[in-house]
Amino acid sequence: MNGLSRRAALAEILRERNDLIVVAGLGSPAYDLASIGNENLDFPMWGAMGGAAMVGLGIALAQPQRRVLVITGDGEMLMGIGSLATIAVQRPRNLRLVVMDNQQFGETGHQRTHTAFGTDLVAVARGCGIVHARSIFDANDLADLRRDIHALDDTLFAVVNISAQELPRVLPPRDGAYLAQRMRAALLGEADALET
Repeated sequence: MNGLSRRAALAEILRERNDLIVVAGLGSPAYDLASIGNENLDFPMWGAMGGAAMVGLGIALAQPQRRVLVITGDGEMLMGIGSLATIAVQRPRNLRLVVMDNQQFGETGHQRTHTAFGTDLVAVARGCGIVHARSIFDANDLADLRRDIHALDDTLFAVVNISAQELPRVLPPRDGAYLAQRMRAALLGEADALET
C-alpha cells in the first residue's frame, strides 16, 4: 500500500496547533508526536491498546471548552472499535479522532490489520453515527482536515492513509503519573492541579 509519510502528515495536521489537547495512541502515534515536540498538552499512551479514543472522550467531556485530538493507529482503533459507538452517542462537539492507517500492527511484528483486507473504518464510524467521517489519501487534503480540527463544532473522525514506514523511535516521557500531572497543571494551573 502506498500512502502518505506518517510524520510529515502529523506535522501538517499539528501545524498551528494552538492550545489543542493531543492524546496519542501507543506505539508510532506516540513516537511521532514526540518527534514533533513534547508539549504539556500531549498525553502519549504507553499501554492500554484500544483505549486512546476513550481517554480522548473522557478529556473532551471534562474539558468541553477545549478541542481534543486523538491520534491513533488502525490496529489500536480496531482493538477499541466499540468506542466509536459510545463516542457517537455522546457526540462531544470538541472531540476529533484521526487514525493513521498503515494496515499493520506495527508494535507486534507488522502483521496486516483488518483494514488491509477491506475493513473500512470510516464506514464503521458513520454506521455508529459519527456524521463527519472521511478518508484522506492526498497530502493536499490535510490542510482541510487541520482547519476542521480547529473549526468544526461537532465530532470529527478521519482516517489518514499512510505508508508502512519503520522510522527511528522518538520516545515521549514514560512516567504515567508525571504525564497526568503535567496535563492537569496545563489545564488547571499548577496550584489547582496539586490540590486535586
